[in-house]
Amino acid sequence: MKVTLKILLAAAVVVLVYLCYKSITGPIEFNNEKEARDNAIIARLIDIRKAQIEYKNVYKTHAGSFDDLEKFLNEKKLPIVIKDGVLSDEQLEKGMTEKKAVALIEKAKKTGNWKEVEKEGLTGFKRDTSWVLAKDTLLGANYDVANMRYVPGVPGDKIEFHMDTATLKSGSGYEIKVFVCEVPFKSYLRDLDPQLTYNLIDKAEKQGKYPGLRVGSLDEINNNAGNWE
Repeated sequence: MKVTLKILLAAAVVVLVYLCYKSITGPIEFNNEKEARDNAIIARLIDIRKAQIEYKNVYKTHAGSFDDLEKFLNEKKLPIVIKDGVLSDEQLEKGMTEKKAVALIEKAKKTGNWKEVEKEGLTGFKRDTSWVLAKDTLLGANYDVANMRYVPGVPGDKIEFHMDTATLKSGSGYEIKVFVCEVPFKSYLRDLDPQLTYNLIDKAEKQGKYPGLRVGSLDEINNNAGNWE
């Protein structure tokens, strides 16, 4: 009987030590893993924002779906100005501008008369426009556009970001196009400690904040800010 009691006491001590250990290391491990996932997700949301801003510059509205955004990145070409030479302070003081300089050079190309270009000291001044795929310009030639819609760093089945668009009115009555792209804690922390995840969600909701990571908003004009910024 005494031996059995000793074994039970020893087992209880082991369990107690383990629980104490987990109560200390559990939140640390949770926070470390959450931070790693947060960083990866934020980087992806920044890429999506960059693409959406350029999409709006071209089409005057945001992409309503990832299919539209991917098509834009993979097919649309954007102008890139290749610059060679700069205007000196003296040229600027005399009223020369890049627009005027380019106009003089274009005129010289057409007429073959380069005297005015030489007179203005613009011989080494060049501004050429190249057209490059939006993906290459904004995100890099090796960027995996097809994977953009998925939340990175989460094991298991892929999670897709929720994205939507809307039109809001500013205080002065102007219509402003807005978009949102987001993923909730309950999705990208789904395999981590449920109590600690619940605590995060509960805290955010009590503070009136979105319980997850988000860029942009459909409820307010926030200049496409991320809720981590």
